[in-house]
Amino acid sequence: MRVRTALCSAVSALSALALLSACGNGSTSASSGGKPLVGVDYPRSDTDFWNSYIKYTPQYGKQLGMKLKTTNSQNDVAKLTANAQTFISQGVKGIAMAPQDTAAIAPTLAQLKAKKIPVVTVDTRPDTGDVFMVVRADNRAYGEKACRYLGTKLGGKGKVVMLEGGLDSINGRDRTEAFNDCMKKNYPGIKVLGEATNWDGAVAAQKLQTDLTANPDIKGVYMESSFALSGTLQVLKQKRLLVGPKDKKHVFVVSNDGIPEELKDIAAGHIDATVSQPADLYAKYALYYLKAAIDGKTFKPGKTDHHSTIIQVRAGVLEDQLSAPLVTADGAAYGGVPSVRSDDKSLWGNNLG
Repeated sequence: MRVRTALCSAVSALSALALLSACGNGSTSASSGGKPLVGVDYPRSDTDFWNSYIKYTPQYGKQLGMKLKTTNSQNDVAKLTANAQTFISQGVKGIAMAPQDTAAIAPTLAQLKAKKIPVVTVDTRPDTGDVFMVVRADNRAYGEKACRYLGTKLGGKGKVVMLEGGLDSINGRDRTEAFNDCMKKNYPGIKVLGEATNWDGAVAAQKLQTDLTANPDIKGVYMESSFALSGTLQVLKQKRLLVGPKDKKHVFVVSNDGIPEELKDIAAGHIDATVSQPADLYAKYALYYLKAAIDGKTFKPGKTDHHSTIIQVRAGVLEDQLSAPLVTADGAAYGGVPSVRSDDKSLWGNNLG
């Protein structure tokens, strides 16, 4: 009887031990079917593009079965660093961020790596430091596409203004360098007036007005982001240059983002082209890769199942380069670059409810 009691006690103990092993310490994890908690820092909320990203993020978080904690660093790397500390204290399993100062974020990335918290950066790639994945489009292609469009429309001659973003950001550097390189190589007869704006619409408008006053023969404008859209249109209107593409006074304008307002302005003939930066896919794949990191998955360079290409930019950093098409009124090819019509339903800017 004692033997039987002892045996039953041993079996019960083993069963309890097995149950504890299977259930862990009572917390849920991604692998056991729970919803992983992740942090998403929004870089800013003063542009239509980033407000669209902010709108898409919780939608895809719900689709992917994730719980989100969100912050907004308001284009300030110090706030981003503080927000990362908040996420750590909240016990997040991963963080998505879009550092606008891509050099100054390195110490924060190092801290998160030491704590084994995977990071996915969206739209920007850190100058140094490791991240699980970078989700962005080829920003050099942005500058190249804008150059090809303007170079074709101007017949390889004339003056254009480039309203640069922030050169402390890899995006600003990539777009600026690619546009300049393309112009020098393919359209040496076009003079580029580069204007640093630090992604500030008021600064962009003031510098464009100064340039047009000093150079009334300017025939093209490249805005590296839609931050400059309203100011550019206002300046052109003041100068009586906001006329249709068939008017000889027309100034050809290329933007970069693909927000709904840009698509409407292309259709109206106020601007001529943009490059559609995929705000929806930035949100979707930032969270997709965070979940993959939490689940222990890994990736290699090559084609993806979502029509993009993963490249290795340096040791420890992969980048999923999502598609970002040139958008025009007619959907024609310019300088060998194909484009999509501004009313195409595949563009996220035409599907933002």
